[in-house]
Amino acid sequence: MFEQLSGKLSAVFDKLSAKGLLTETDINNCLREIRIALLQADVALPVIKEFLEKVKEKALQESVLKAIKPSEQVIKVVHDSLVETLGQGEELDLTCQPPAVILMAGLQGSGKTSTTAKIAKVLKEKRNKKVLLVSLDIYRPAAQEQLQTLANSIDVGFYGLTNGEDPRKTAKKAMEMAKKQAYDIVMLDTAGRLEIDDNLMTELKDVKEIANPIETLLVVDSLTGQVAAKVAQSFKDSIGLTGLVLTRIDGDGRAGAVLSVKGITQVPVKYLTTGETVDAIQEFDPSRIANRILQMGDIVELVEKAQAAFENEDAEEMMKSMSKGRFTLVDLKKQLEMVGKMGSMSSLMKMMPGMGKLASKIDPAKMDDKVIKHQIAIINSMTLKERLNPDIIKAKRKIRIAKGSGLTVNDVNKLLKSHKQMSVMMKKFKGGMPGLGGLGGKMTKSQQNQMMNQMKNFKI
Repeated sequence: MFEQLSGKLSAVFDKLSAKGLLTETDINNCLREIRIALLQADVALPVIKEFLEKVKEKALQESVLKAIKPSEQVIKVVHDSLVETLGQGEELDLTCQPPAVILMAGLQGSGKTSTTAKIAKVLKEKRNKKVLLVSLDIYRPAAQEQLQTLANSIDVGFYGLTNGEDPRKTAKKAMEMAKKQAYDIVMLDTAGRLEIDDNLMTELKDVKEIANPIETLLVVDSLTGQVAAKVAQSFKDSIGLTGLVLTRIDGDGRAGAVLSVKGITQVPVKYLTTGETVDAIQEFDPSRIANRILQMGDIVELVEKAQAAFENEDAEEMMKSMSKGRFTLVDLKKQLEMVGKMGSMSSLMKMMPGMGKLASKIDPAKMDDKVIKHQIAIINSMTLKERLNPDIIKAKRKIRIAKGSGLTVNDVNKLLKSHKQMSVMMKKFKGGMPGLGGLGGKMTKSQQNQMMNQMKNFKI
């Protein structure tokens, strides 16, 4: 995500960091290179101009130029200006008499239907809403079937067109059904086109008048760069918009769309989709995006991924093992499985503050995610007795385990060595964590219980 822009800005700041005190000439040279980087990232020119004006005004202040580390102050100025350009993160407004209607619009191929289901899942699971998905697309083959399959997969309601029925009539029927069956939210997945045309806009206006949506969201493909902003402006002028959803943000190495749409349209971005799966969506947070662009990591997303990977019971059980100074191969397997659920090692490193640059320098072979699968396969080839007491694993057992996992004895030895090192580290936690809270030794029973509760609540 944003690799191209991140790399270029990182190079600019590296040059700046090599200097001591900064002059106005240094700042102007820096701004010129940032401008080139933003142009190459396909950011809209009016947005670039306004952004650089903000940066220049703040960067030339005496408090920045005469700071102990002026280059770091400039990076902070750029970060804050990025946040300002990206706009406020806003939740969906659902404060109305149920059912609240959300109209989903967008061009064909933008990911509108799958995004509709992703938002529905968020509303159901995080806001405890009863959601009805309605397909109004009579043009794209299998559009209704796709939405119905997605609705079934997330266990929400579905209402579709009957053969040859006008979308306007379907919208009326769906609203009546939603009221009778006490749905909280109705999401209307409207038809898209390959390009903006009068028929599309007329149909959307009619559906909007019938349904009276509290939110009208436009789904735009971030891979189209600043074109996304032009599309968004056209929809805003024609039907009015309350929010934007940017799709395929995980594939956007440039960041042109995410930086352009708000500046051009003044419509807030509400969600980003980050992959193909139905849970690959996140609420828009400008500070997190700015952190990722400037390679400052995204610790919030890292924690969210950890929360999704950890189960309450696993966290509690692992904490109990740590408090006793025990760390078996059963525990190691659970940790490996959790890391596997969180994503690739390279993507996780990029979320860690200060690790973005390091991730690009490490040999990809050393971050091969197959290693995790191989280690799990080795542990699966062991007996329960061996997993609980790895000291009994000698030469013959190693040969058997290697054959069972399809790997080598050397691979088995590497795993056992890693486990032994981790076990030594875990023994230091026996009865408490050294240095916690300045205590320099063991935790009290009360502190252990408090830490256990934190493990359960945050699942980390």
